[in-house]
Amino acid sequence: MSAFDYLSDSIKRYIYDKQWDSLRPIQMAAITRIMGDDRHYILASRTASGKTEAAFLPILSKVDFSSPGVRVLYISPLIALINDQFQRVEDLCQYLDVPVTKWHGEANRSRKQQLLSKPSGIVLITPESIEAMFVNRPFEVRHLFGALDYVIIDEIHSFLGTDRGIQLQSLLARLAVLQEKRFSIVGLSATIGDYKEAKKFTGDEAQTVVLLDKSTRQPQVWFKYFRHEADELPPDLLKDLYQEVKDKKALVFPNTRGRAEEIAVKLSKLSDRTHGHSNYFSHHSSVDKEVREYVEQFAKNSRSVPFTISCTSTLELGIDIGTVDLVGQVDATYSIASLIQRVGRSGRREDAQSQLLFYATRPWSLLQAMACWLLYNEGFIEPAGIERYAYDLLLHQALSIVKERTGIRNSALIKTLHQNAAFWEIDPDDTAIILDHLCQTEILEQVQHDLIIGVDGEAVVNSRDFYSVFQTDEQFRVVHAGNTIGELPLSIQIVPGQNILLAARIWTIVFVDENSRRVEVRPAPDGKKPSFAGGAGNVHQRIREKMLAILESQETYNWLDKAGQAQLYELRQEFSVFPIADSARDRPLLVTTNNVLAYTFAGTKINRTIALFLKMKGMEFELDEDASLFEVKTTLQHFLETWSQLRQTEEEIDTVIGRDLTDVPALLQKCSKWGRFLPLRYQVLLLKSRYYDLPGTNALLDTLQWREVS
Repeated sequence: MSAFDYLSDSIKRYIYDKQWDSLRPIQMAAITRIMGDDRHYILASRTASGKTEAAFLPILSKVDFSSPGVRVLYISPLIALINDQFQRVEDLCQYLDVPVTKWHGEANRSRKQQLLSKPSGIVLITPESIEAMFVNRPFEVRHLFGALDYVIIDEIHSFLGTDRGIQLQSLLARLAVLQEKRFSIVGLSATIGDYKEAKKFTGDEAQTVVLLDKSTRQPQVWFKYFRHEADELPPDLLKDLYQEVKDKKALVFPNTRGRAEEIAVKLSKLSDRTHGHSNYFSHHSSVDKEVREYVEQFAKNSRSVPFTISCTSTLELGIDIGTVDLVGQVDATYSIASLIQRVGRSGRREDAQSQLLFYATRPWSLLQAMACWLLYNEGFIEPAGIERYAYDLLLHQALSIVKERTGIRNSALIKTLHQNAAFWEIDPDDTAIILDHLCQTEILEQVQHDLIIGVDGEAVVNSRDFYSVFQTDEQFRVVHAGNTIGELPLSIQIVPGQNILLAARIWTIVFVDENSRRVEVRPAPDGKKPSFAGGAGNVHQRIREKMLAILESQETYNWLDKAGQAQLYELRQEFSVFPIADSARDRPLLVTTNNVLAYTFAGTKINRTIALFLKMKGMEFELDEDASLFEVKTTLQHFLETWSQLRQTEEEIDTVIGRDLTDVPALLQKCSKWGRFLPLRYQVLLLKSRYYDLPGTNALLDTLQWREVS
């Protein structure tokens, strides 16, 4: 019996009408397994391999949609992805007469009201909208979602190891309590580094099965190097990039929103000079939603018209923008997971090959890009950094549950949280301490036997900001002639007369209205890229180790251009003086007249921890994170003596971090939105586990051997 035979007649007719030649491997595997039992499944296969249909084809064939209530909940990390997938799912469901409803802040209100009057079919939603329903419409949550058969989580990797993931895991546990029978979870992803953690995410690891399609397509790749130390990109790089993309459908990924604007505007200027096309766009979170949607639709409907979109992670995930000929990456990605998503945006047709063009502007960026590419080919993906003790998310969910129940006994709340899969590993005694602190600070209030939202808690819980658990900057709306262009964070750039880039255009700021958070602009001939908040991403230890291994190797790479080969040769010559025998253990150490230069080749969080330890030892130093280099102002003997005693006790670390948090409370905002409401002890634990890496640092201290110039 083939996988096709398992499907309902309506779904078979859909496949016939779409003239599919065959089912794809992940679809065949998913159909036979999902139709056969009610376990949880993780569907893992490359981008554009048909994962969405792999989930929906068997589920739509299996579920009885004539029963009352919403039967399938599709959860997405992005509203844009919901809007995109809605068309595909609605197309599928037309063959079954099953209603499909989008439920988020931008969705049609009348469709929502229809769903409330007669819950049925499929709902597409974000975690934040589920949270908002629990807080504001608790009775409607049961009414709508009390009879679920399936929950589909798209791009599940984007939730693993994140605050949003813990929030979603908690929300799923709260939805499960409402059910008469257990619903099944189906997660979809192309980039999972740790399948064990993905299985744990469902709350029932033993009943979760991973279906893995290992088939890949090897992309064509080229590396180009244009050394440049200035903040702006070198003109030669932009001219070369223009020649590469001018006749293609291309996505170009820099690592910041400001750089995305710079690329879009300067490519457009080059095109104007050569009488080329005008289809150069920017796409990132600060570009207005309607502008982004226009760009997405333009790309999707451009059958033979070339275009270039300069974008950030907003186009990493599975939004359908049609076929793309080329993906460009300007300077190294911070993770292999991100690289995989970006590579997968091109070559989405079965007969097409992905094309990837790397540009690097600095030596260490070139080396990091090479390391990421080599690890990509080795199949390495960073495992999710799972947070076992998410005290801040427990606090957030405690407030949400109190608001949902309009009061709950302290003991019942502790039990509810402890039974939630997201917080199994948090001791109930710690939960009790946190709840007591919330009462002391009047975020909660004890009334007779029940906890209710306190005086200060009302402002917290009733804010729209409560539904999300990730940090957002204060934004000013940018407007021209009554049309919203996008948003910018308030900075020293946002003053009248200053020129900025936004939405692939150049603007002059006319005035700034701080009361309404509005910036009025008019077109301008030239300007500078805007500054956005947000730092660089965390680089995994394996990437840094691979960078050192490349330096110690003599291997040549035919995908590296002559300038890149020359830079690699220069770096290798520079490091050839160090007697490195094992790149996992040995590290270069250079002594100058006044300093010791220590190359740790360690991950970002380990370098932060080493910096903390050096500070605790009273050492004066500077850290170059790109080169993983500590420049320590001391003698060799003093450095080695200090390094041998660098490990710190937990008590010493907690004391220093606690003092730092007391002096600068904003430090916690680097890694937690809701941590500021916790007792200081738990704030310390959060910062220690999320911003630093003590286990990784101690392991490095146990094995690292410094190798001086031979």
